Amino acid sequence: MAPFTVLHVCMGNICRSPMAERLLARAVRDRAGDTADEQLVRSLSAGTGGWHEGEEMNPPAARQVRARRGDPDGFLARKLRGDFIDDADLILTATADQYDYVVALRPEAAERTFVLGEFGRLLGAVDAEALPPADPKPDVVHARGVAIVEAVAHLRGDAQPQPADDLDDPWGRGDQTFQRIGDEIEDTTVPFANLLLP
Repeated sequence: MAPFTVLHVCMGNICRSPMAERLLARAVRDRAGDTADEQLVRSLSAGTGGWHEGEEMNPPAARQVRARRGDPDGFLARKLRGDFIDDADLILTATADQYDYVVALRPEAAERTFVLGEFGRLLGAVDAEALPPADPKPDVVHARGVAIVEAVAHLRGDAQPQPADDLDDPWGRGDQTFQRIGDEIEDTTVPFANLLLP
């Protein structure tokens, strides 16, 4: 079985979504160890626009990833494609506009697509006791991850994301802004990894 796959989406795929991709991977590594992370959870990203395709992570974004014990090396920006959405068990967008973009491309993905802050806000209300048992094996992690996504979608119901759920675009701004965005990303990625791999 393929690992539980999380797709992070922002606009250019050089700041917010690569930070989220690599910080989730680090949070999973913290729970499962260095060898297990890629087998258990695949963390990927893409941008709604293709103008940065093939570029490395924006330097202040890479600095934030390194400062948080993540690894920015080897990252190359990609433009979002429909098959990336098809292959993902969970899609986390930086903003509500990008949520709309994903769902316009693949309407059937709406139930597994969330604004990052929205997912993090609702995650705390998930009943951990109602989830499948946890075990660091690919099929078990996959089943637990799918159950978490379904639980968060149920908690969301028909409610719209809140403006505060969006991640500001830090591109062209200082390290302080990137640090705040890194904190906001980890407010979701760390609790998610903890719930997925207790």
